[in-house]
Amino acid sequence: MSRFLSPEASRLEPYTPGEQPQDQQYIKLNTNESPFPPSPKVVKALTKAEVLKLCLYSDPTCAGLNAALAKRYELQPENVISGNGSDEILAFAFRAFCGEGKPAACADITYGFYEAQTALFGLDCKRVPLREDFSLNVDDYMDFPGTIFIANPNAPTGMAVPREDIQRLLEKDPERVVVVDEAYVDFGGESCVPMIYRYDNLLVVQTMSKSRSLAGGRIGFALGSPELIADLNRVKYSFNPYNINRLSLIAGAAAVEDEPYFQTCCNTIQENRAWLVGELERLGFSVLPSKANFVFAKSDRIPGGELYRKLKENGVLVRWFDKDRIRDYVRITIGSMEQLAELAGALDHLLDEL
Repeated sequence: MSRFLSPEASRLEPYTPGEQPQDQQYIKLNTNESPFPPSPKVVKALTKAEVLKLCLYSDPTCAGLNAALAKRYELQPENVISGNGSDEILAFAFRAFCGEGKPAACADITYGFYEAQTALFGLDCKRVPLREDFSLNVDDYMDFPGTIFIANPNAPTGMAVPREDIQRLLEKDPERVVVVDEAYVDFGGESCVPMIYRYDNLLVVQTMSKSRSLAGGRIGFALGSPELIADLNRVKYSFNPYNINRLSLIAGAAAVEDEPYFQTCCNTIQENRAWLVGELERLGFSVLPSKANFVFAKSDRIPGGELYRKLKENGVLVRWFDKDRIRDYVRITIGSMEQLAELAGALDHLLDEL
């Protein structure tokens, strides 16, 4: 740290992204990316003519992308805001709906970005413990007076909350906002998007990084009432009006319009996930029930940290969190069958050596 860093910034504990090696020497199953390329429609849309327009600013309203998303989810454009990844949208939500007299609440084991953002904005945040089996029970949030953030399916556990439970939370207190982060919902979860017209205190956040193979494009979006979306735009235009570049706007709209490719990728991930769970259980792992494009698993024969390090030595990257309650687990992204077969072989070899 430099001597110029403010006391407020020096107290921050930044979010730690997963390893991103650039030399491609690893089988990369650590950051929940898609193993598939973007839709062919995306590749076709990114023409030389569009590249030559990079000398011009992008559309700050994201009109084309928002219109495509509104059509896909049977909403109106005023129900949509797009951002530079869902992380930016979540940051807008923390800034818009939390502050003095409006604390935030989230699970104690969930996406680490929530904790980093509340610290960055100086917000009060209640960490609500997951149950013993790592499930999230909405009854634990019923009397909370502020804004609630729920990752559904949760990260890093992959476990999901039924939509009717979110509905109970929305109805208990219509004067508070419930933000449902659905980054992984397309892999078997139950989306809350159909409830948007009924509940003006519901904000659903999604991303194109996972199910639409655009992690490098940095495209996220939120769906909610026009009033909530206007609140988020108020923050956006106070921070970064041109928040999505021209090529990502084009890529995002093209990806949304290729429904068959999207469904094929999601179905394949679910099939691959079932195969991997079977292999892990064959090897004696305990695996949490996942509705995401990853699984959270542990072995009684080897600690999570040691397993992570040994797999890395063997050319396979998974994610390990050195935190209470989950230190024995590793999170494994669902890759291609070829990648998962390599992982299973590496696990077989490592466990045989114990």
